[in-house]
Amino acid sequence: MAVTKAQQNERLKRNEEKWSSTLMEAGWTVLPSIILEKQDALGLDPIDVNILMQLARHWWYSDNPPHPSKAAMAKCMGIDPSTVRRHIARMEAGGFIRREKRFTKKKFGGQDTNIYHFDGLIKEATPYAEEFIKLREKQRSEDEDRRNSKKPKLVIDNTAPTTANAKH
Repeated sequence: MAVTKAQQNERLKRNEEKWSSTLMEAGWTVLPSIILEKQDALGLDPIDVNILMQLARHWWYSDNPPHPSKAAMAKCMGIDPSTVRRHIARMEAGGFIRREKRFTKKKFGGQDTNIYHFDGLIKEATPYAEEFIKLREKQRSEDEDRRNSKKPKLVIDNTAPTTANAKH
């Protein structure tokens, strides 16, 4: 579903109301909520999720995957780079992320920071998202049905004689 510029502006405005325009102007990160909600079901621990958030922080365009250094992510998280390396290797072995090596084009060559792809995480999280969407639509439908259900109406018949008006 395509999002219009007006919808994007409305979302940003709502986020600025929550977080302040200063914090939003400094930058923000998109991570689908289902990944946070289902992190245990996906087998992701808090460090994995933090690494995913660090990677997502550097991913602004679909055709330009993130490529921060492990050292930079570790510094942001206050952990050792070897911990980041181990968790990335585990998430890669689990099929959540895929590393793509990059090499510098300098005279002596050498490896540059890896590029990270999220195809596996997207694939694994999608069934949870689809289930959530179906449940949400069902709940909305049930709520709508409840609001629109016919309620018995109290009908007062003013034409029938009352005991006060009745002749004896």
